[in-house]
Amino acid sequence: MKLDYSPAELAPRRSARRSVILASACVAVLSIVAVHESIATRSSTLQEAAGTEVAAAFNSGTEQAFDRALQSAASDTLAAPSASEWTTVVVRKGQTLSDIFDKEDLGSSDALAIVALGGDARKLQSLRTGDKLSYRKTDDDSLDELHYEFDESHTLQVRRTDNGFEALTIEAEIEHRQAATSGVITSSLFAAAQKAGLSNRLVMELADIFGYDIDFALDLRDGDHFSVVYEQLYKNGQMLRDGDIAAAEFVTQGRTYRAMRYVDGNGNATYYTPDGDSLRKAFIRTPVDFARISSGFSLGRLHPILNVIRAHKGVDYAAATGTPVHATADGKVEFAGVKNGYGNVIMLQHGSQYETVYGHLSRFRPGLRSGASVRQGQIIGYVGMTGLATAPHLHYEFRVNGMHKNPMTVGLPRANPLPRSVVAQWRSSNAQVLAQLESTSAQARVASAGGSSATTAAPGNPPPPALGSN
Repeated sequence: MKLDYSPAELAPRRSARRSVILASACVAVLSIVAVHESIATRSSTLQEAAGTEVAAAFNSGTEQAFDRALQSAASDTLAAPSASEWTTVVVRKGQTLSDIFDKEDLGSSDALAIVALGGDARKLQSLRTGDKLSYRKTDDDSLDELHYEFDESHTLQVRRTDNGFEALTIEAEIEHRQAATSGVITSSLFAAAQKAGLSNRLVMELADIFGYDIDFALDLRDGDHFSVVYEQLYKNGQMLRDGDIAAAEFVTQGRTYRAMRYVDGNGNATYYTPDGDSLRKAFIRTPVDFARISSGFSLGRLHPILNVIRAHKGVDYAAATGTPVHATADGKVEFAGVKNGYGNVIMLQHGSQYETVYGHLSRFRPGLRSGASVRQGQIIGYVGMTGLATAPHLHYEFRVNGMHKNPMTVGLPRANPLPRSVVAQWRSSNAQVLAQLESTSAQARVASAGGSSATTAAPGNPPPPALGSN
């Protein structure tokens, strides 16, 4: 506040005028104290300081000093009332932003005003069950600020201003760290992987990578071992989740399989050997994940129901009723229905040469019908015991030009290799990954020879360089 004065003509009137101004200043200070009783200590200090400065200026005999002291007292602002502590709300099924605002006494009109801001604020119109909203109120119980983390790297921040609400989106940096672990098979892949610290998702990814070469229900032996180099994603120093496998090795029955991740220009990820050969084949070996082989391919097996010697021209996978069954290759549904001893059966045609059969199913995938196209790995049905079956299992056959072949030993064609023009650069950018895989693999070999079940790399080590993507 700037006060403007005219020079006094007479000394007595000047002295009287100063007295009036001094009195007015004191009244102003006392008024400020009365308005801000909640911060009385701060106001008392200000009053004392203001009185001292004004008195000193009065005694100095100069109006300029007096003016400066009075303005300083008036402009020394008090602390604004602070907002409340943060409250976090977890969105329940079917809740809308207005529902939450009403429940938290924030006012549905504010909810409408925030959504009307547009941009990322519109995401508040489609809240998902489990989403979290954090807010705090002003002293008069109005919404002061709202935070909504709509994905792991973006947070919407809404603040109240003098002109209404404003919204902005903060993008957090996601840090990619490299981790490695290894394990030795003593009972099952899942047991060894769990002991090695791998999540279920990474175990499934590991099985998918090597699923074209390894039948995890039939091929594994005690002492087989694996090594994995993978990403861990961090935000603000806190781990969010595991990322993707960057490189892996699996040693089973003396055979070594290695894979590295390659990401093309469109963001599509595929795994190749370090030399650039594709790990993907036109067919996967196993249509059921981690099932047990209950009966193999045989031309002279005693049928368990008919009690006669009868060729078993497929492989039986024992699994619980309802276990998903996957198509082992891209193809078309030639037949889906009930047929003789197969019970519920699906027959897929893969080009002009190959055919696969999936029998004893409990049910088919909804919507599956003859003539429909299926993709490799897609669920087509579920394990059961329809037809001539004594227990829940899948009967799987593989035919080449109408002739039955052993699904476990038949040669499977591979997909195209990585272009040689990019292999050298790809290997160079993943040199750190390959070195880490080699080191972890050496630990696994030692552990396997010594009978240990798993070795893991400590996650608390300083983060190494970021993983290369191609």
